[in-house]
Amino acid sequence: MASGADLESGNPLVTVHPLSRQLQRHALFVTLVKLDSALQPEPYLARAWQWDPSRRAVTFRLFVGLKWHDGTPTTAADVAFTMAAARDTMLGSPRAGDVAVMDSVLALNDSTVRIVFRDPRAALPTVLAELPIVPRHLLDSVPRARWRAHPYSTAPVGNGPFRFVSRTAGRQWRFARNAEFPAALGGPPHTPHIVVAVVDEAATKFAGLVSGELDVAGVSPTMAHLVERDPSLLLMTPPSLFSTVLAFNTTRAPFDDARVRRALSLSIDRVRLVRAAVAGFATPAAGAIPPGLPYSTAGAPALDTIQADSLLDAAGWTRVRAGAARTRRGTALEVTLLTVGGGDMAVEQLVQADLAARGVALTLRVMELSSFLATVRAPVKHFDVVLTGIPGDIALGHVSAMFATAQRGGALDYTGLHTALLDSKLAAARGATPAAAAAAWQAVAAELDATMPVAWLFHARGVQGRSRRLKGVTMDLRGELVSVARWTREDTP
Repeated sequence: MASGADLESGNPLVTVHPLSRQLQRHALFVTLVKLDSALQPEPYLARAWQWDPSRRAVTFRLFVGLKWHDGTPTTAADVAFTMAAARDTMLGSPRAGDVAVMDSVLALNDSTVRIVFRDPRAALPTVLAELPIVPRHLLDSVPRARWRAHPYSTAPVGNGPFRFVSRTAGRQWRFARNAEFPAALGGPPHTPHIVVAVVDEAATKFAGLVSGELDVAGVSPTMAHLVERDPSLLLMTPPSLFSTVLAFNTTRAPFDDARVRRALSLSIDRVRLVRAAVAGFATPAAGAIPPGLPYSTAGAPALDTIQADSLLDAAGWTRVRAGAARTRRGTALEVTLLTVGGGDMAVEQLVQADLAARGVALTLRVMELSSFLATVRAPVKHFDVVLTGIPGDIALGHVSAMFATAQRGGALDYTGLHTALLDSKLAAARGATPAAAAAAWQAVAAELDATMPVAWLFHARGVQGRSRRLKGVTMDLRGELVSVARWTREDTP
């Protein structure tokens, strides 16, 4: 399979890279529970669970006999360790906000875990189906501030249906069937190995699919029709919880001014962006919550160049005539956009053209993924604006995924904006009863819209090309790799 960039990390507690998370969740590790096709929790490492009458605590009975790939047993201590690490501010995990609903996680014995929540819960939080368990015996001696740079990130030891074999930096990751994966958890995979090849050019991915060198690859939406025409290939367009956004550095001018942030957002023609850049395989983003999720709100995305001009004028960025550059006290409004790039960079160029029409000069700067992440996660921000993707999760979509709340790793943290009001609305949403949850999460989305640290561009749909000889493939909201352990490859198409 192809990946457009090198996998960010083998450690599931520190990565936001979508394919890395997919491989961790469905191949390399196991989660406490997993989701069925109706997105309801079903047994996985936890074979059964029992709620207390108060609904504030739940006790899990774990499968006995699962081993880490180095032969060490997986126990309840690993579960408690994982949840504690995810909450640790020194680690700054992107999942910190999701596990913040837990008051404590206790290993009662090797096969029993008790989770106590801060408030009564109507159901298990989906983070339990999305956050893989990590090995305590390999990571408990490593200072959490050093986890991202630790060798475990590039040579991970898991306990899932596939085990890590090797990595060639910037080129390839290899995983092999775990022949000892227990039958009760699904049994050994059908395919003997997975090779993840780093291929960042759209044409090269398509050529690899046609030649048979690749069995599955995300393809450029503009090339989807070519996949459909090839008799050896199938086009799959599963729903996807992934959004593309502009994240503004609110810690320095001009983006410390909310009027400038809103003006740039209002200047972007999202309908044209979806049509021209991704061939219609996305939904123009009217807000933070993607369509199809319980708390999504309908509405056309904003395009209002008159209001954009008015806001820029009010912020002091004026121009003497139509088509001229905007200036303030003799300084031109020039902005640098950081991007990982890839393909034809159609999104970046369309945004560049839209802003040029408002008198804003946008310069594109393409960066390698690890350098990009190091730059945007730095405590002191030295950039203007970044184009980035937000990988969401099933229950709350991208609103939840954005929040790192004063920690490293989330898209909101890229912007440097953390306010007491935003944090309080998030806390209220996480603790809301099911009846009040929709209104609470919409209040969070409304506050994001009011402060505009992030301009939502579009919510994506998956565009995957795969060989017809690859069988057993299911792709849905749980991810493109949800059935990877059941994949098989025929020798002939």
